[in-house]
Amino acid sequence: MFEHHRSPLLTKPAFMLRLLKHFFVSFVVLAVSLGLGTLGYHLTENLPWIDALLNASMILTGMGPVNEMHTGLGKLFASFYALFSGVIFLSLVAILLAPLVHRFLHKFHLDIEDK
Repeated sequence: MFEHHRSPLLTKPAFMLRLLKHFFVSFVVLAVSLGLGTLGYHLTENLPWIDALLNASMILTGMGPVNEMHTGLGKLFASFYALFSGVIFLSLVAILLAPLVHRFLHKFHLDIEDK
């Protein structure tokens, strides 16, 4: 996916395209995660769609739940969705930062070889 450490540095347009691809992948992962959370809150707690979306959004961004869970199934779903959201957050950060970190390290490695 990334160029070899002995390869020349990627051109700016190619690097921008790589950043755009990573941003798109992050957006898709975020949208799917938000959809799963919305569906889960709607089905387990019978929340209206807009409230389910609000709860899923708040959990996914780390703010915490808005509505109180009343059923055992809803509480279980909220627990697992909160854990899932933490992993998704870290994964999205990694997906977004990977091209930037790789470019920095690649440039640093090329600079060392030039000396």
